[in-house]
Amino acid sequence: MPLASVSSTYGDLAESVFSSGIAMKAWLASGAFVLGIVQVSTGARIFGKLERLVPIPRPHVNRVHRWSGRMAILLTLPVAFHCIFILGFQTANARVLVHSILGSFVYGVLTVKLFFVHDRKHPRWTLPLVGGAMFAVLATLWLTSSFWYFTQVRFGF
Repeated sequence: MPLASVSSTYGDLAESVFSSGIAMKAWLASGAFVLGIVQVSTGARIFGKLERLVPIPRPHVNRVHRWSGRMAILLTLPVAFHCIFILGFQTANARVLVHSILGSFVYGVLTVKLFFVHDRKHPRWTLPLVGGAMFAVLATLWLTSSFWYFTQVRFGF
């Protein structure tokens, strides 16, 4: 009996729910992007902005922000695995190059954001700046992958 490769095992898992690994990646990344929007809006609420738009009281908005971030990270893990180990760094065209470069930075930006969350010795404006940078990276990654897939290849599971 031949051993299954990581790629074929991953593909079998992905295709048990989705039509392909790429479709799975597009949908999971879309979920992370939606949770990124929740992150930006609850983060702004925590900093006293969007109080009318996000009328969640203070202790609850903190919890929503924390858990939406955790869930977004979890959704990105299979996406990152697919990008790193199945597809790899690519330079086929400008869209793919931008996606590959930003994909290389996404967890670094996340690490910086988490550092500033736990470090209290920085100016107050630092955390929204780093959170905004995290969302900008995530949004650009989504636009150069999932959005492109849904509009140019196929919209479906």
